Amino acid sequence: MTRPRISARISAISESATLAVDAKAKAMKAAGRPVIGFGAGEPDFPTPDYIVEAAVEACRTPRFHKYTPAGGLPELKQAVADKTLRDSGYRVGASQVLITNGGKQAVYEAFATLLDPGDEVLVVAPYWTTYPEAIKLAGGVQVDVVTDETTGYLAGVEQLEAARTDRTKALLFVSPSNPTGAVYSPEQVEAIGRWAAEHDLWVVTDEIYEHLTYGDATFSSIATAVPELGDRVVVLNGVAKTYAMTGWRVGWLIGPEDVVKAAANLQSHATSNVSNVAQAAALAAVTGDLSAVARMREAFDRRRRTMVRMLNEIPGVVCPEPKGAFYAYPSVKGLLGREFGGRRAQTSAELAEIILEEAEVALVPGEAFGTPGYFRLSYALGDEDLAEGVGRVAKFLGEAR
Repeated sequence: MTRPRISARISAISESATLAVDAKAKAMKAAGRPVIGFGAGEPDFPTPDYIVEAAVEACRTPRFHKYTPAGGLPELKQAVADKTLRDSGYRVGASQVLITNGGKQAVYEAFATLLDPGDEVLVVAPYWTTYPEAIKLAGGVQVDVVTDETTGYLAGVEQLEAARTDRTKALLFVSPSNPTGAVYSPEQVEAIGRWAAEHDLWVVTDEIYEHLTYGDATFSSIATAVPELGDRVVVLNGVAKTYAMTGWRVGWLIGPEDVVKAAANLQSHATSNVSNVAQAAALAAVTGDLSAVARMREAFDRRRRTMVRMLNEIPGVVCPEPKGAFYAYPSVKGLLGREFGGRRAQTSAELAEIILEEAEVALVPGEAFGTPGYFRLSYALGDEDLAEGVGRVAKFLGEAR
C-alpha cells in the first residue's frame, strides 16, 4: 500500500485565508486589473524612519553578524519587559520574555508548550485564522464560543462557562479583536479573568492591537486586571501592527519562567534567534515614544468611521462599529440567496468570490473566521482606495435581485 506523501498532521492545516485572498488580489493586479484589497491586516504606512535607521546601523555592527541567544537579544527582552509595564501595568522580568519570529510563532509556541493531546481551548468566534491551526498542531481541541453582531461580538462569562468541561485547559482571550474590532471593557475583562482564575484555567491573551482603540474604548490587560491569575497567563504581542512593521517579523511571548524556558527550547531547534537586524529595529520601536503610533491611529480612526458609515448604507448589510484594531466585520446574511450579475450566492464565501471577480474588490469571507455570513474588511489602506473599494461593493450589491 502506498504511504501518503504528506503527513496527516500537516495535511490537516488550512492555508491562511487572509494571505490567500491578498495573494489572489495581488496576482490580479499584476495581470492589469484594478483590484482593491481589503484582505491583509497590514498598515499602509512605512515603518518610522528612526526604526529603519536603527536597522541600518545594526547591519554595520559586527556583533549582529553572528548568532545571538535563541530567546532574543538581552537588551530587547529587557526593553519589552519595560514597555509592557509602561503600556499595560504588567510587571515582568526579562527572563519571562521570549522574542519570536513574528506574532505567529509566539502563538504556535504558546500552544505547543501548554497543550497535551485532547486538552481543550475555549476560543471566541469570530477568531483570527491562525489560532485554530496552532491549537490543532499542538494536539489541542478548539471549543468555539460563538458571538455575533447583536452583542458586538463580545462573549460573557455565562457563555464561557457553558462551554467549559473537565478537559478545558486554557482560554484564548483577544481584545482588541481581529477580525471584529471588538474591545472588552475593563469590567468585562476583570469578570472573565476572575472566572478563569476560579477554574484554574490558563489564559493566553493576544495583545498585539493594544494601542489601536477608538472613541471611549480602552485597552485593559487581563494579566494586570486580575492578579490572582498569577503564573497562569501567557501574553502574546509584537511590533507588527503598532509600528507598521509587519515585514520585520518580530513578536514576543511573555509568561512564567518555566513556560518561557520550554518555548525557548523549542525555538532553539525550530528557528534559533530572530534576525538580529530586525531585533535592533524592534528595540528602537519599543524604547521610542508613541507619537508615530498616535498619527497612524488618527488615520485609522478616520477610515474606520468612513467605512462603517458606507457599509451600513448598503441594504442588507449590518456593520457594528469596531472599537479597536483596524477591521470592520459586517454581517451580509441579508444578501445571501440573492442574484448578483446573473450569479446567485448562497454563502458569504461565494459572495466574496463574485465581488472579487465582478467588482474587483478583495474581501475575506466569514467562513475563514469561524462564522459564515460575514465579511472582514481591513481599513488599514489609503483613504481614496477605501472609499473607492467600498463604493464599488455598494454599487455592485445595490444591483442585487
